[in-house]
Order: sequence, then C-alpha cells, then structure tokens
Amino acid sequence: NPATITRILLSHFNWDKEKLMERYFDGNLEKLFAECHVINPSKKSRTRQMNTRSSAQDMPCQICYLNYPNSYFTGLECGHKFCMQCWSEYLTTKIMEEGMGQTISCPAHGCDILVDDNTVMRLITDSKVKLKYQHLITNSFVECNRLLKWCPAPDCHHVVKVQYPDAKPVRCKCGRQFCFNCGENWHDPVKCKWLKKWIKKCDDDSETSNWIAANTKECPKCHVTIEKDGGCNHMVCRNQNCKAEFCWVCLGPWEPHGSAWYNCNRYNEDDAKAARDAQERSRAALQRYLFYCNRYMNHMQSLRFEHKLYAQVKQKMEEMQQHNMSWIEVQFLKKAVDVLCQCRATLMYTYVFAFYLKKNNQSIIFE
Repeated sequence: NPATITRILLSHFNWDKEKLMERYFDGNLEKLFAECHVINPSKKSRTRQMNTRSSAQDMPCQICYLNYPNSYFTGLECGHKFCMQCWSEYLTTKIMEEGMGQTISCPAHGCDILVDDNTVMRLITDSKVKLKYQHLITNSFVECNRLLKWCPAPDCHHVVKVQYPDAKPVRCKCGRQFCFNCGENWHDPVKCKWLKKWIKKCDDDSETSNWIAANTKECPKCHVTIEKDGGCNHMVCRNQNCKAEFCWVCLGPWEPHGSAWYNCNRYNEDDAKAARDAQERSRAALQRYLFYCNRYMNHMQSLRFEHKLYAQVKQKMEEMQQHNMSWIEVQFLKKAVDVLCQCRATLMYTYVFAFYLKKNNQSIIFE
C-alpha cells in the first residue's frame, strides 16, 4: 500500500518531508528502505510470486504449531506467514499492552519489516484495539510535528496548529489557553525552562533537605541527623554505635567545654563558625523559597475557584438583565472577571520570575 509505505518513511524521518525527499533522490533506495524497515516496492511483485504457492495440505503455524489450511495463513511482503489467530493476538498485545503503533515488526525471529496499516486493520476485529492503533499513529504524527501540539485540557482531543513553533500563548477550541512550547498554562513573564525547574522544585523533596539543614544538625562523628528540642548544649548521640558527646553550638567535642553547659567558650573557632554559617545560609534559602512559594500557591488556589466566580457573575448578569439592562450592557462584569483572572495568573508567575532573578539593580526595581 503506497499510503502506508509513505507513512512509515515519514515516521522514520519524524514527519520531515524535506529530509525524506533529500534521501529519496540521493539514489540509494535500497539503503533507504532497509533503514525504514520496509520492502522496496519495486521488488514486491517478485517476492509475492515466490511466496504465493498454493497447497492443498494443512501446514503448521510457526507460532502456535497448530495445523491450518493454507488459506488461513497470511503475512507481509517479507514472506513470513502465520495463522490469523496468532497474528490477531500478536498485534493486540503490541498495541494494547506495549503501546506500539508505527513500529510493530513482523513476528518472525530476526525480521524487522514493519507491519502496514492495512494488515493491522484487516487482522484485528476488536474496535477498541483499532481505535487505539489509530490514536497511536496520530499521536506519533502530532508529537513529531513541530507545528502541532495536543491540547492539555482533560478529555480534550483537539490539536492546535501554529505557523511557527515558539513559546507563545495559544487557545484551543475548548477554551484552554496554554504555552505552545511547554504545554503548561501561559506563564508570562517566566520562561519555560525556569517554570519547569520551579514545578520540579515544588514537587520533589528538595525543600525537605533545606528544612533538615535549617532545623537540625549532624553528629560530628557518625553524621546522624539530630534535632534539639530543649535543654543545655551538651549533646549525646543516641546512635548505639556512636554515643559521641559534643556541643550543640560549635559542634566540637564536649570535653574541652568543661562546665559550660549553656555557654560555649569555643564559639568563634573557624570550624564552628563555618558550620554555623552553612546552617544560616540554609535557613535563609528556606525562608526565601517559602516566601515566594506561599504567594504562588495562594494565587494558584484562587485561580482554581475561578469557575465559582464566573458562576456568581453570570447570576448577577441575569439579575441585571431583569432590571431592563441589555445583554451587551452587562458584559462589563464578565470582562472584569476575565481581566482579574488574567492578572492573578500573571502575578502568580511573577513570583517564580522573582525567585530565579539575579540580585541586581533591576531586580530591586522589579520587587
């Protein structure tokens, strides 16, 4: 099938037709078709003649080893034939369990010829499997095309197309606005790479480490994490294999401190000062992160309830229309809510922008 061969060739080149045309007209077609795992169309007729021998006797399938009439076997242009049942189960497994669509190869050992679309549609009877296969092929086309992007809205199956790929806001038919480059909600003024870094920072446990560094200390001997909840500066490690005694303030051995239970006389030694400076930096970093994170989360929470605000405004607009105001005259309420939500979203992302902004005169003006 010329359409399937073209689809396989385009898929191999990530749907870049210019690259495909360049390779095609280079002249080495055998190498091209071998790389794409398809049989050269000019050799198909000869291959088909070699493999269309009719036999009145039953023959065993090379997968299930059951005997079937020759008419119950089918195969690809490579010449390998298997029974209909094994073909159907093989394709179903590849599609439904392994999520493969455009890269399903012949089930024969060592054969890498790809299965064409017509063969898949002919051998699979389950409509759900067929639909999944078509979705996998379509998804491959969309993901490889730089000008296309799936809408990230839940249960939306639309694709957005642009004239040129860039980090810019696009709006789907369903009403969802998102960044074409990264797929997140439009996040001006922060760039995609910084937003991705911020989201990862909020999702992982990186700030747990900051909290531990800011509120606990390590035993200077066995490095077990210790939290001080009161008492004097004399610390005894509870690790049964350690039991080291040290000063909570300077982290040095307790023995030189003598009777200084609440005052450390070795506070200004270099090693103790370095340990305290590191802890202060961790505390400052944690406080800075929490400052921007709390404000970011507050605005995000407000945006999640915007549908309730729109419902209230809609009810108010209907009440105003009952008092002799036209539909056009009450639209200012909806526009006001649109602007409010847009401002909230922009302000929310300014906290991400400020978090990664380098300290200079411009950052002071921005804040």
